[in-house]
Amino acid sequence: MRLARYLAHCGVASRRAAEEVIAAGRVEVGGEVVTDPARDVDEGAEVLVDGVAVKPEPHEVWALNKPAGVVSTAREPGARPAVVELVDSSARLYPVGRLDADSTGLILLTNDGELANRLTHPRYGVAKTYRALLRRPPAERDLRRLARGVRLDDGPTAPARARRIGEREIELTIREGRNRQVRRMAEAVGHEIVELQRIRFGAVELGALEAGSARRLDEEEVRRLWEDARSAGRSPGRRPVTRKPMRRARAKRRGR
Repeated sequence: MRLARYLAHCGVASRRAAEEVIAAGRVEVGGEVVTDPARDVDEGAEVLVDGVAVKPEPHEVWALNKPAGVVSTAREPGARPAVVELVDSSARLYPVGRLDADSTGLILLTNDGELANRLTHPRYGVAKTYRALLRRPPAERDLRRLARGVRLDDGPTAPARARRIGEREIELTIREGRNRQVRRMAEAVGHEIVELQRIRFGAVELGALEAGSARRLDEEEVRRLWEDARSAGRSPGRRPVTRKPMRRARAKRRGR
């Protein structure tokens, strides 16, 4: 298989992040530094990342209720704790996407790079649901604007689901994963988020999981996550490409 995919199977990083690790010259195959993520390797290859040998390991997926102040990284060079420190596993886990340090709630961690790639890649658009407490009550027109999509500095957002669940609390479901997107969407309609919690990622719900606690997903839950990525990646509204109009145009040009 390709080197980037191999590293993802080893739990080093997601496939996209593994490509960056390879390009940085941090990977050796058979004693040779390799910078091409498309390099073919097999399971018997000697592969080192930062001088440490890596091998494929059994896949795990965990759900964690991230407390405020914990960062969504595999390693944190500063004083703040990282999400992986809250999971009782010896596997090389890393977070699937991110929650900013001030946000709380559901974050998934895994050593399955292919699944992580599917769950975070914009192509697949897996739904994520948040509850946001606003500084002041939103008007109905604000919710309609959020649902239609708003313009941010990095482009317009896709349509979302937005509903009021309290005087100052809303629930927002998006299928994108831009940096601090939910907070920026609220700001775009004139609101400030005081508290933000993610309560759902695809088929997985936060439920009654206590802050700082984690649980390993069972096989059925992992299967449903894979199904989320597959079904979300389909585009039922997109018509299949047909070559007939092109052939007719060619025929006209040839005088047929």
